[in-house]
Amino acid sequence: MKKIITIFFAIFFITNSSNSNEYEIRLNNLFEKLKIQNHSIAIDTEMKIWDIWTKHPTNQNLTSLLSRGTKFMNQEQYSVAVDIFTTVIKKDPAWAEAWNKRATVFYLMGKYQDSQNDIDKVLKLEKRHFGALSGQGLVQIKLKNYEKALKSYEKVKEIYPSMRSPQIMIPQIKELIKNQSV
Repeated sequence: MKKIITIFFAIFFITNSSNSNEYEIRLNNLFEKLKIQNHSIAIDTEMKIWDIWTKHPTNQNLTSLLSRGTKFMNQEQYSVAVDIFTTVIKKDPAWAEAWNKRATVFYLMGKYQDSQNDIDKVLKLEKRHFGALSGQGLVQIKLKNYEKALKSYEKVKEIYPSMRSPQIMIPQIKELIKNQSV
C-alpha cells in the first residue's frame, strides 16, 4: 500500500511540475511577443495572457470561484466579491490573479492601502503583471505618491510597450509631479 501511495505522489508531483513548467514557458513566450511594436498583435497577446492568468493552472473550481467573484465585482457588489476572492486566496495563496482581483475591488471601494497590499502580493508572484502595475499606478495617484505611480507606469511600458494606459498616464503624472513641486 505504501508503494502505491508513493507512486501516486511521484506521478502527481511530476505532472504538476510539468504543468507548471508548461505554464511558465507559455507565459514567457507571450511576454516576449508582447514587446512587438504591433498594436493588434499586442492586443491579441494580452488577451492570451489574461486567459492564462484567469484560469487556475490545476483547479477548475477556483477558476469558477474567481469568475463568480468577478461577476459580483462588475455588478458593484464589492463586499461579496471581496469575500469570494478572499476564499480563493485562502485556498491558493500562490495564485496571483486572485490577489489582483481583490486588489481591484479594494481600489473600487476606495481602500487604497488594502489594494496596494494585495498588489504587492501579485507582483511578488508575477513581477510582469502589467494589470497590477497599472493598478498600482492608479492607487499611488490616489495616495499622492506620484513618483511611485510614474515608476509603475514606466515598468508597464517596459513590459508592454504598446499598452495605451502608460502613454496616457505618464505625461499626466509628470504634470502632477511638476505642479506638486511648485
